[in-house]
Amino acid sequence: MSTEPAAPATEEALAAVFRRVLEREDVTADSDFFDLGGDSLVATRVLSAVARAHGVELTLADFLSAPTPARLAERIAAAA
Repeated sequence: MSTEPAAPATEEALAAVFRRVLEREDVTADSDFFDLGGDSLVATRVLSAVARAHGVELTLADFLSAPTPARLAERIAAAA
């Protein structure tokens, strides 16, 4: 098990996760995951990536209320 601290959740890092799971390049910090075609199943992939990279377990309800990289970064910072 790694003892390294979790990486800070930056908007760009989260936008990269959105790009990967949505297979789209047009994701910005203010892009709404669901407007870009994401659904709750794909959202679980984002939440899993967040948990692995940042050590924060968010719920689907958290994600639904913060569906952009910018807002999700704020939610992660608040939970850390």
